[in-house]
Amino acid sequence: MKEGANEHHGHGGLDSIRERLRVFAAERQWEQFHTPKNLASALVVEAAELLEPFQWLNHGIKTELGADQYMAVKHEMADVLSYLVMLADKLEIDLVSATHEKITLNALKYPVDKVKGDARKYLDYQDDIQQNK
Repeated sequence: MKEGANEHHGHGGLDSIRERLRVFAAERQWEQFHTPKNLASALVVEAAELLEPFQWLNHGIKTELGADQYMAVKHEMADVLSYLVMLADKLEIDLVSATHEKITLNALKYPVDKVKGDARKYLDYQDDIQQNK
C-alpha cells in the first residue's frame, strides 16, 4: 500500500501507528538501525526539538505560538510519539498498560490530600507524610 504524504488516516490508536511504522521501516530496510539504544537516543533528540519552539516564549501557551511554530510542535510531538512507539515495540512493552500502571503508581506517590496545589517532587514532602503517620 503506497500512501501519499498528505493522505490522512483514521485514528486507529497506537496499534495502527505501530503497524505503519513497522511497514515504513521495513520498506526502507531500516530495522537494522532500530536498536533500543538508537531509538531511545532518537527519542531524546526529538524531545529536545519539541522544546525549541517554546524556548523564548513567556509561558509557552498555545496563543504564543505562531502558525509555523504550532505546526513544528505538532510534527515534533508526532516524532516523539513515533520513536516511543518503536522503542516500546522493540522492547515488547504495551504502552497503554504501562501508562495506566504508572498513573496508579503516581497516585500512590502523590496522594491528593498531601500534594494538591503543590508542585514539589515527592521526595520534598515525603518527610511530611512520614511524620503525619
